[in-house]
This record gives sequence, C-alpha cells and structure tokens, in this order.
Amino acid sequence: MGGLHKKQERFGITTSLATLVAIIFIGNSPSVYAGTGITFTDIADSPGTGINYERVPSAINEALDDFKQKPLLLDFSDPSTLLNLAKLPGETRGFPGVAIFDYDADGDLDIYVSNGPGRNNSLFSNQMEESGELSFIDVGGISGAGAQDQDSSGVCFGDIDNDGDYDLLVLGLVEANRLFENQGDGTFIDITATSKIAGGELSSTSCSLGDIDNDGLLDIAIANALPMDDSFAWWAEPFALNQHNQLFLNSGDNTFEDISENSGIQNLAGFLPEFSGAAGVTWAISMVDYDLDGDIDIVTAEDQVFTLPPSVGGINRGLIHIFNNDGNGIFTDVGVKLGTNKVGAWMGLSFGDLNSDGRMDIFATNAGDYSQTMFRGLLGLPYALGEYASRWFLAQEDGTFLAPGVGPDLVATPFAWSTSMLDYNNDGDTDIVFYGNIDVIFSLIVTNPGVIIQNDGNANFSYDATAIPKDHTRRNVHGLATGDLNQDGFVDIISVSSFDSPQPIPQIPMGFALGGPNDPYANFVPTFAPVEPGVWVWTGFEYPNGSLSVEINSADNGNHWAEVKLKGTVGITSKGKVNRDGIGAVIKFTPEHGKTVMQPVLGGSSHLSQDSLAQNFGLGSDDEGLVEVFWPGGVRNRLYDVHKSERVVFPEIPCSYDDDWGEKSEYAECVVLALQEIRKNGLLTHEQSKRFYKSAMEAFSEVQNDRDHSDFENEDDDRKSSLDD
Repeated sequence: MGGLHKKQERFGITTSLATLVAIIFIGNSPSVYAGTGITFTDIADSPGTGINYERVPSAINEALDDFKQKPLLLDFSDPSTLLNLAKLPGETRGFPGVAIFDYDADGDLDIYVSNGPGRNNSLFSNQMEESGELSFIDVGGISGAGAQDQDSSGVCFGDIDNDGDYDLLVLGLVEANRLFENQGDGTFIDITATSKIAGGELSSTSCSLGDIDNDGLLDIAIANALPMDDSFAWWAEPFALNQHNQLFLNSGDNTFEDISENSGIQNLAGFLPEFSGAAGVTWAISMVDYDLDGDIDIVTAEDQVFTLPPSVGGINRGLIHIFNNDGNGIFTDVGVKLGTNKVGAWMGLSFGDLNSDGRMDIFATNAGDYSQTMFRGLLGLPYALGEYASRWFLAQEDGTFLAPGVGPDLVATPFAWSTSMLDYNNDGDTDIVFYGNIDVIFSLIVTNPGVIIQNDGNANFSYDATAIPKDHTRRNVHGLATGDLNQDGFVDIISVSSFDSPQPIPQIPMGFALGGPNDPYANFVPTFAPVEPGVWVWTGFEYPNGSLSVEINSADNGNHWAEVKLKGTVGITSKGKVNRDGIGAVIKFTPEHGKTVMQPVLGGSSHLSQDSLAQNFGLGSDDEGLVEVFWPGGVRNRLYDVHKSERVVFPEIPCSYDDDWGEKSEYAECVVLALQEIRKNGLLTHEQSKRFYKSAMEAFSEVQNDRDHSDFENEDDDRKSSLDD
C-alpha cells in the first residue's frame, strides 16, 4: 500500500478528490432501521467448504490496462468530451452468473458459476446428501461443462429433452453460446454445434427457458446488450450499436430454430419514431406468465445507460418491455399500454405477488438514487429523488401496473444488478433481495452492501439492516440466485462478483445524504481522478479477481415452512402437456391462517442467473397450508393439508378441477388414469397417489359446488382401489 500512497501524492489525487466531492451537495442524515433476527453467514471462505472460485477478467481488460498508462482528458462541463470515455472498454472484468440446481439428481442443490477465458466455469457439487455436512467439490472441468475457452456470462438450465435431468445453457460474451446436455450420470456433453443455438458473436447477458407454444418443450430467450470493446454504445450512441434479443423454438430433437425476427420480440414499443425497429440494451430477460392466462410471456429489463432521460432533455432508451404471448408464440410489446415504460437503467427482474391480491407483480433493479444524484451533480443537472430507484410494479385489476415508489421507510435505493423474491424469514409474505455495484470506467459506484427489504404483507417494505453482515460494497456483484442449500427450509443467497475492491482500497463518500437507510453506503472508489481541470489519471488501485459468496440463512426464528417441487408429465401421462421441470407454472400457497402468496417457476431471471426451481413457502406459526398449481396451458391442481417441514413433489395431473366437466365421474376417471401413469413412472408412491386423488376430488367439489359428496375417504371406492393397480 506504500506504493499506492506515493502514487496518490505524486498525482495530487487526495486534493482533487476533495474538490470532486465538494461538487455534490450535502443532504439530510440517514435513518436507522432494525432487522428481523435472521442473519446470513458467508461460508465461502470457511475452511473445508471447498469453495475456491475466482473470476478472471475478460480479454478486453488488457485494453483498459493500456489506457491506464496515459492521462484521460475529461471535462464534465463539456458533454463532447464524454467521447473520450467512449474510447475505453466497458465492464472489462466480465459478467459472471450463477445457477442453483441439482445437476446429479442426488437430492441436494449444486452451484454453477461462470468464469472468464482460460478458467473452467465452476460446478460446485453439494456434498450434503453424501456427508450430512454442507461442503462442495468443484467438478466443473471433469463434468464436461467447464467451457474453459469461453468468456462465459449468463447461465440458465432446464430439461430441454424431457429425459429427467437438467441441461445447461452458458452464454458467451462476444462469442457463441454453449448448450450442454446432461447425460444423467453427472456429466455433460457440448451439443452446441448440432443444437443451432450458438447465436452468433453477440454480447449475450441473460437467458430464460419457457414453453411459448405449450407443446411440452422448453424454448429459450436470450438477452443481448451492446459491444464491449469500447463504450460508444454506453456514452455516445444510444441505438445504432445495440443488439437485438433472440428467441429459439425447441424442435424436439435437441435442436432449435431461431424465430427471433418473426416472433415480435424485436419490435420494441416506447421509442421515438425515428428509432423504430431499434434494439435496446438488455441485462435481464424472463419467460413468465405475467397475466396468468396460461401462456408464457417475456419481460425484459433494458438500460438507459448514460443517455440522458427526457426529464433533462434526453430521450427514452431504457424501459421495461412486456411481450404478451397471443397463445401461439407470437409476441406484442404491451409495456407502454400496461405502464411499465418508466425510464431507467433497468438491470434485473424478479416476480411474485407482493400484496397477496392474486396478481403477478414485478420488481426491477435500477441504477439507484445515489449514483444518479452524483452523476447529475457532475453535469450540473437536476435529479428527482426516486427517478432511478429500483422499484416494484404492482399488477392492477385492469391488467396494468402501478409503480407506487419505494415509500417513506426506504426513501432511496442503491445501484443493483441482480434480484430475487423470497420469504427469507418464512413469515408468510414475499420479500426482496438485490445486490450489485458497478464499474463506470472512471470510478466504482459502491453503494450496495447487499440489500434485503422486508415486506409487511401489503407491499410496504423496510430495510433489514442486520440480515447481511458481509459488506458487499467491497464486491462488484453481478449474478445472484437463491435456494435452500442445506435443506433446513430457509432460503440461502449465492452471489458472484466480477472483481473485488477490498480494504485498504479507500471508499470515498459521495458527500450527500438522501435521508434513507442506505445513506452510510453512498460511496465511490476512484479508478481515475482529476489532477488538474480536464485531466484525469489512473489512481493505481488494482482490483483482485471476483469471488463467490455463499450466504447461509441462520434459520433460527422458529417459523415454519414447506417446499414444493413440480414435475410436468409430458411423455409420462397420456394427456400431460407440461415440460418435465414445470417451468412456467405458477404456485400459490395459503397457510392455514395466512394470506395466499404466489411464486412463478422461472427458467432464468434475476440478472445472468437462475434460482432453484424448488419453491420454499413460509408458514409463520401455522402448521399446514394449501398448495395450488396453475400449469402452463391452464390446468389447475390442488393439494390440501401440506404440513410444516414437508417437501412435496407435485406432478402435473392433466385434469383441471375448474373445467366444464359433464359429470363428476368423468373428472374422477381422468384423475385416476393420470395418477396410475404417474405412479408407474415412479414419481409418486401408492399412498401419495391416494392423497392427490383425495385433494383432486375435494378441489372439484369445492369449486364446482358439489356439496353432496363430503366423505372423500369413502367415495368412489372402485376408482380409488384402481390406484393399487
């Protein structure tokens, strides 16, 4: 660090930084918010866990090293000089993503995390089932899914061939994507060449799987951004260099057809007429049934980047687009119509019912209030508090979305890339986690320590300041995913950074306060700093490789839980239509005395990442609850009396209790036949089959108002006994 001090003294950086800070105004003092008692402990650095991940830089990082050796001419009072910034490469340390899934079908969740060129992507095999202890072995290379020669970015997984195991898609940064087919024995083979899904040499960021035409096969949507070898598309050119997103239709033989141009997903609404047909900069993409009509829609988060918004004389560039599926895999952008066309630097997406009104809400991460207050101050432009806040969009009865703002408890939000909705304290409502900091070439914006906001059940959120002791302002986090790694019924958080900025690298206060709980973290790290007006030089700060954080939930508040894992039965039952993973389904859970919550089963969301497909539901102090599944295609199934600490495997029974059945006997026969087929395939035991039959008949009677048959244990004895066959 002594050499670093000498560089600071030589360039006069300390004085210059004080001048820079003085540009920004001083505001109010922050408020302090208490936590819930739940805490997360990062075990990644603990001896014996087997986590040994380091994210290596992308190849373009060498170009930035060249720029560090000479002064950077930059005058924020003259917008034309921003072209000097545009010559530098952006985000040179890469875009690592993370996915949580049981790749080897041994009963515990494993971690896949992408890496840079020359280093295998890691596949951390969880040893919980083998040893009873949470530890990992990195099998990324020997599994066949290492992609060592790729600059890997986003990841997503799903059973593309319905053979009972998870296949893996790994995106490439300015190079081909890779598709790995799971062999069912703990290994993968690369089928990119034959699958026709390489996608070209684009800057692919995130991916998502879903069945857009309800044929039982998972299709794939891929988000693309902008060139990375320079920053002209970031700073200077809003549309011409952007890259369109892609949509690939599963042909059923592990091959895909690129239907992007004719699908409608490249027709973006909300831009000025002269930019009609242009692409956005997409950091997140989600295939989700947002309107609960039984087909898979597509939602994208797009970035305004450094283009000024209309509020200060600029243009729309960064919007949240909602592509509505017509039921046949043709999409129309209805975001403007539905009210999600708020200008922002949108980065990540998560979904769930935040206020228990039975509708699907959206949370999107953004550049945050602190970075925008700083940048607008440098440019001498006003910033309205909340304009670039991460926010939730609440679905309304008429199908539109309302963005109410973050409220008086939060006031402002920090920068964030990735997000997940989860009930981290198992109290029966849906909370939100969001992480991320950003390298904007001349400085690091380090305002996000790792944020969890707690829901009061009505979409009013407060900041849990004690839940995450680890200081993630020291990590440039990109990917984040959630899942229950140690099988205690409480969801854990896994995140990956492209690089870190540990102590003693200084964090400089931005010099203002907005009056919210995040104010103490309103800091930046100067990568370049002014030594005289208009002349900036490299500070000498070297940032080590990125890291993986595995934060385990303390699970010590006594609240109860249940877990639901879906199984589609296409190819198993004669009428089954849903992909083997149940991706695209929506699960509702109602505790005995609680509100109904809802979680979609997503084949990729957040940012570069994918959560576990097993859904955890908090019961609070209740002991049991009701599970309802709305499957792709529209079938509804129920399971009553799901008990605390129960892990339910819920198969698709292709007989909807709310359909127009001529006779109850027709419905019963459909259910029995399906359960026979499911049981023969080994998905359910005899007793489990009888339980699902009982629930199916109870759901039918409850919804169809057939109150004449209340003794479900004794009715239809012939049909129930046929389950023994």
